[in-house]
Amino acid sequence: MFGTVNNYLSGVLHSAQDCDGESLGTHLSLRDVHVQNHNLYIAQPEKLVDRFLKPPLDEVVSAHMKVLYHLAQEPPGYMEAYTQQAAACGAVVRLLQQLKDENWCLPLMYRVCLDLRYLAQACEKHCRGFTPGHVLEKAADCMMACFRVCAADGRASEEDTKRLGMMNLVNQLFKIYFRINKLHLCKPLIRAIDNCVFKDSFPLPEQITYKYFVGRRAMFDSNYQAAVQDLSYAFSNCPDRFASNKRLILIYLVPVKMLLGYLPSKSLLQRYDLLLFHDLALALKAGNVNRFDEIVRDQELVLIRSGIYLLVEKLKFIVYRNLFKKVFAIRQTHQLDMGDFLSALQFVGLTDVSLDETHCIVANLIYEGKIKGYISHAHNKLVVSKQNPFPSMSS
Repeated sequence: MFGTVNNYLSGVLHSAQDCDGESLGTHLSLRDVHVQNHNLYIAQPEKLVDRFLKPPLDEVVSAHMKVLYHLAQEPPGYMEAYTQQAAACGAVVRLLQQLKDENWCLPLMYRVCLDLRYLAQACEKHCRGFTPGHVLEKAADCMMACFRVCAADGRASEEDTKRLGMMNLVNQLFKIYFRINKLHLCKPLIRAIDNCVFKDSFPLPEQITYKYFVGRRAMFDSNYQAAVQDLSYAFSNCPDRFASNKRLILIYLVPVKMLLGYLPSKSLLQRYDLLLFHDLALALKAGNVNRFDEIVRDQELVLIRSGIYLLVEKLKFIVYRNLFKKVFAIRQTHQLDMGDFLSALQFVGLTDVSLDETHCIVANLIYEGKIKGYISHAHNKLVVSKQNPFPSMSS
């Protein structure tokens, strides 16, 4: 047993002496093969570890071995494992502070923070007795301690600055904040990245993930132009071999672009198994409100789970707009009887709609800028502008 443990600790020591952050991170990752070694499951490994390593690295390794011990119990002690992983994260903060002008240990920080998030998610799933999201929020607090050290590192050269670790941590924090629905906490992180002189020097995979989350946040803030810009960057730069990731980006990019008047091609949607949006686009283009409602109703659970149900509901205004534009094209007049809009709604299957409801729909379209005009209640007519009464959605 002790021979195996000694070999493991020797490997950790050599990685630290060689300033090999990747190797050190692997030795302390819950995804590495060493976690299957039962000899490393020790409840109190401090004496063994202290023979090889100095503070604060010894604390990181001791906490890691305790995590392995608690996860090996039956049933697994997720909360105890999380507590030890949080202790490891705290020790990594002290290690970062100790290595004032070096950043070789950033890969270690990435692995420890990643495993902290995974264990927090396991606690949320398997443990009881606390408010949902509580453990994940505490994990975010631990990661923020790492982030503050990295963000404050202004003394190091460009090659050795810890600020190069900021985006990786921000992406981890985004995943937590989106999961616990605290998107307002993303704002200071976005500002920190925007103000970072190295924002174009971060690895491309990190930039893709960052743009994906920033685009989603812009979408929730109804800043659709910015959302399209960020999500398009993420999609175009994501390698084709990561088809599932590209599909995930499209789930948000497609409805946002539809809101701006850009309809997706069937071939693109077919390639990523998203023909739901093709059906929606056909109904939208035809102004078929009833068909649009049927699709949303049938796919309600999918849309809710994806977090785009309300976004897709906003597309309904464009369906109304396209239907009423057909009425305008048929009548060829700038004074349109409100009864014609009611008839159009009934024609596409909304048989229970009233004239008052039709007035409300038109009023909302005017307010949203999708129709340029006003309602003359005295004459029961919509008077539309003679110049571009139905503005382009892309404008």
